[in-house]
This record gives sequence, C-alpha cells and structure tokens, in this order.
Amino acid sequence: MTCPASNTVPLNAAVAPLEWLLGTWESAEPGEGTFPTIKPFRYTETLHFTHVGQPVINFMFNAFHIETKKPLHRESGFIRIKPGTNHVAFINAQNTGLVDIEEGELTDKQLNLQSCALSRISFAKEPQVQQICRIFRLQPDGKLEQTVSMATNNQPLTQHLHITYQRTS
Repeated sequence: MTCPASNTVPLNAAVAPLEWLLGTWESAEPGEGTFPTIKPFRYTETLHFTHVGQPVINFMFNAFHIETKKPLHRESGFIRIKPGTNHVAFINAQNTGLVDIEEGELTDKQLNLQSCALSRISFAKEPQVQQICRIFRLQPDGKLEQTVSMATNNQPLTQHLHITYQRTS
C-alpha cells in the first residue's frame, strides 16, 4: 500500500537522513525466525516506508509463514529524528498486542534501535517480551537487512529474526 502523498508532497527536511528507507521492500529470500522457546521458522515480509510531508516516516510491516502463507507479525508506526541530531525514535504497534518505543542512532545508512518503553494488552500471552533490539542496514548492493533480537520474562536477549529485502518501488 503506497501513500499517494509520498509522491506529491516534498519530504520534510527533518527526516531527509532516512530517505534511503522510503519505498516498498520485499524479502529477497525467506527470513529466518528463531528463539529458544519456539520451533525455527522461515517467513516472507513486505515493508512499506512512506511519508506525507510531516517530520515522520510512516511504516507498515506484514510477514507471512513461508510454507503455510498464514499471516505472522504485523507492525505499524512512525519513525522520528530528534532535530539537529542522529537520535531516532521508532514508535511501533504490533498485532500481538505489544506497543513499543525503540530509540537509537542513525549512522550513515544504518539504524540501531533498542526498546526504551514497552506496553501490552492485559491478556497478552506468555512469555512476554521485555526488550527489543533492532538493526536496519542498507547494504552496498542496495538490499536492506533487518535483524531483531528480543528478551522475554524467561529468556535473555537473543536474535529472533533476520531477513534481507530488495526495493520493489
């Protein structure tokens, strides 16, 4: 889903350092999901990064199980940059009932984020996520790599997801 305003409204200068994220990205090959408490799985994912001229980047992520094609995680939210710095905030709502704010730094074409606030619905299933670390990196070949690590109330911080995307629009 592309926001028409992304093509007609100038990008707000506040988020110009994130322009490299804009567009639609499809998994270049299946992503890998692992965690000590679950069976490893493979998935495909589509990322949409858009803007409407405000000082934020809008995002929506949709993942599907590679074999069953069933929907997996869905994430949507906003990315902001603290004016005059490389400090970034990633505000994210997930279909699992988890809402998190991740903050970190933008260095060239890499975004390193760590959760600083997490909240969840009252009936979220166990184990509950306690920490998230996420890295987006634009590779020299133009592909986008994402690595997500998480900790739960019964597991330490461990890599959970890794996937590489190619820009499709």
